[in-house]
Amino acid sequence: MKEVIAVVRINMMNQTKKALTAAGVDAFFAHEAQGRGKGFVNPQVLAGAEQGYEEAAALLGEKGKLYPKRMITIVTEDDQVAGVVETIIKTNQTGKPGDGKVFVLPISDAVRVRTGETGAKAIA
Repeated sequence: MKEVIAVVRINMMNQTKKALTAAGVDAFFAHEAQGRGKGFVNPQVLAGAEQGYEEAAALLGEKGKLYPKRMITIVTEDDQVAGVVETIIKTNQTGKPGDGKVFVLPISDAVRVRTGETGAKAIA
């Protein structure tokens, strides 16, 4: 089993939900999140602002703030991961900074609380 974590633009959430459902992914979590990528901030300007230089802080402006995002968490079988990742990328890729990130992590086990089923049965 794998956990797929996707961080996407807030305005892409509805399209992403629909695309995942159409791809056969019925169960997932969506969380409110805030963040930014490193491409939004010039590290030299950020360092200057942290050292107290007013000019650097003025240049930083709105680029230092955190942006609202949505984080989607999906637990799926190993053989389904490529399709899930492809669906997320296809739905969210604009070619501009801020499109998001996808992370894939191993999951050692899952347990359905209601029935006590474990492994693949718990996520099916």
